[in-house]
Amino acid sequence: MANVASVVGRTQSGFDGRTHHHNPITAPRKIPYKRLMWLAILLSALAMTAIVGVRYLIVSGAFAAATRARHPGLYRGLDAQMRREIWWSIASAAIYGIPAGIVAWGWQNRGWTQIYTDLHAWPLWYLPVSVLAFLFAHDTWFYWTHRWMHRPKPFKLAHAVHHASRPPTAWAAMAFHPIEAITGAVIIPLLVFLIPIHVGALGLVLTIMTVMGVTNHMGWEVFPRFMWRGALGGWLITASHHQRHHEQYGCNYGLYFRFWDRLCGTDKGLGDFTKSHAKAAARVAPAVGSGGRAGVADAGSSSPRHAA
Repeated sequence: MANVASVVGRTQSGFDGRTHHHNPITAPRKIPYKRLMWLAILLSALAMTAIVGVRYLIVSGAFAAATRARHPGLYRGLDAQMRREIWWSIASAAIYGIPAGIVAWGWQNRGWTQIYTDLHAWPLWYLPVSVLAFLFAHDTWFYWTHRWMHRPKPFKLAHAVHHASRPPTAWAAMAFHPIEAITGAVIIPLLVFLIPIHVGALGLVLTIMTVMGVTNHMGWEVFPRFMWRGALGGWLITASHHQRHHEQYGCNYGLYFRFWDRLCGTDKGLGDFTKSHAKAAARVAPAVGSGGRAGVADAGSSSPRHAA
């Protein structure tokens, strides 16, 4: 009986009455679950990296085009600098995309995070509250990590990469050393575990983060005057406020709000684009006669401290 069972176990009768032997080599093999899981996580991280990179190229490219239309010649002579900004930014996209992709996979497959999709899971009034909570928490993290990066050793090691853009352009928003990129990449994935937020509200937070990161560096004010002058401008950060940071370095560390700068005595008011625009105009003339070399040299040797 044992021999019969053994034969039956190794054979299978077909409809034609003939016996077919199973070939273990050609039999389908099941991929282990853990291997599939890690593959899915890897694909999620790669997809998110691509999303972050494409988003950067589209938004920065759009505002760079707007700069060329509104202020022709403002970026003249800065081609080498802008190529470097794009290179560092694409590298940063991977650093931002990896934790975001891992958390996105966990949210979809394991129920990680406090992200919710049912609009009525929380009261409607909570939607703007959650957005403000995310922005304030992000701004707090950014202020203190940014201020730390202006200490001599972290600045020389990492943050100098970002400040090598003189003046910064619309392409400089993500031009970070990997160490600095890591400090920026972890905060939103961490906050989604701590603060409940609707997926649409999270999209708004990411949109604000992207737009402000680009417009703060583009070298001119794209927003209406009331947003950076007067009562509202006393609390919001736009390009004029961040311009002063890139001029003087030791001030204006915030990202969205002037709260921490004002509380800690590091708010030095608004910068003035007049001198940076005058320098751009000065670059145009030699660039015409020297194929742009003088303009690039001027950009690399600009003094980091200008009177506003």
